[in-house]
Amino acid sequence: MSGADLTDEAAYERVRAAQWRERFAGGLSRRAVFRIGAGAAGLGLGAALPAPSAALAQAAAVPAGASAGPIVKPLPPELFIVHGSNAEMRWEAMRGQGLLTPADRFFVRNHVSTPLIDARTWRLKLWGTGLHGSPTEDRPVEFTYEDLLGMRSETLTASVECTGNGRGFFTSQQGQQVSGTPWKLGAVGVARWRGVPLATVLERAGLTRRAVDVLPRGLDPDYTDGGENLGRVRRPLPVSKALKDVLLAYEMNGKPLPPDHGFPVRLVVPSWVGIASIKWLGDIQVADHPLFSPWNTRYYRLFGPDYPEEGSAPLTRMNVKSAFELAWDATLKGGRTHVLHGRSWSGNGRVRRVEVSLDGGATWRDARLHGPAPARAWVRWELPWRPPGPGRYELLARATDETGAVQPATVPYNTLGYLFGAVVRHPVTVT
Repeated sequence: MSGADLTDEAAYERVRAAQWRERFAGGLSRRAVFRIGAGAAGLGLGAALPAPSAALAQAAAVPAGASAGPIVKPLPPELFIVHGSNAEMRWEAMRGQGLLTPADRFFVRNHVSTPLIDARTWRLKLWGTGLHGSPTEDRPVEFTYEDLLGMRSETLTASVECTGNGRGFFTSQQGQQVSGTPWKLGAVGVARWRGVPLATVLERAGLTRRAVDVLPRGLDPDYTDGGENLGRVRRPLPVSKALKDVLLAYEMNGKPLPPDHGFPVRLVVPSWVGIASIKWLGDIQVADHPLFSPWNTRYYRLFGPDYPEEGSAPLTRMNVKSAFELAWDATLKGGRTHVLHGRSWSGNGRVRRVEVSLDGGATWRDARLHGPAPARAWVRWELPWRPPGPGRYELLARATDETGAVQPATVPYNTLGYLFGAVVRHPVTVT
């Protein structure tokens, strides 16, 4: 059930909170089963959740910090294109799905490998000069998994997108060589995230008015580049963003986070580059001065001949994109009408218009937008097409968001291939 289908958000929150409390307690009384089950059924959430909770059963199955290899979940070829430690969603796998991306086909971006973490011993540690008393890294303020489950929760339907999504088109469409994973458009997904606002935890930890930046750090293994150990993945956020809309998420689409998507707790930083949404969150430094890491100095800036030597400012918002729910280089039967489906999204907010070209960009038609369109997710669209005859075609889709930003025909080059937002030329063959 998608967030857009909910008619009583407050009731949803009450039921989910009750489910989590009962699950974490390790058992359900008969009365609890009846009470939670009735509430869940009324909201389309299904029966009461089993005990012990999936989260704790998962946590008990592995030692803390164990490594499971690059990716834990199955990667069937009909759902994913595998790029080493990363897995790209095939867009045809979203055909017929609702607003949300199911966890079994949500893309995976790992710098190293997915860690398996025991929620019973996990702690979120906050420290630094931006907190009252300036707690140190070795004597931080700590919160347990159960602490977070006991706090007021919020839900957020939002996309998470790799900053390099679309990178492969710098080469295939623009003839420019870039470094990094050659994603097409499948390094994006939309989920309904549930958790605790980062603002809540920062305030409980003793946030001061002097605080400038926070530096969340994951518990995945150290990342090495060119023989240099850069430590665990971490990237600063300004306090203004951290207090605005960032979520400490422990649930994805109504279930505990899967390991590959950040179990037990991850950040969700809506509308921003995916690197900001740190997975497997372990600690957060809070400072009264600007903070830096390789992930906002060496990476996730724009470098190249049109940028200063130190690169652009650190990247924040994502740009506008569109994708067809269609296999790359698909084959379609001629002599019939096909309904083309797709999705468009933007870090600036809602997409207001999607145009589709069926003749390589010579002419454009408005697609029909349908279904819910949360401000931080995507909108679905469709357009009927009866090919005029057999042959090769290029299908194009371009979106316009609520700020007026439109997908361009080309985008400026940068050496790391970030933020490809140009209209993608999707090839099909009609037989």
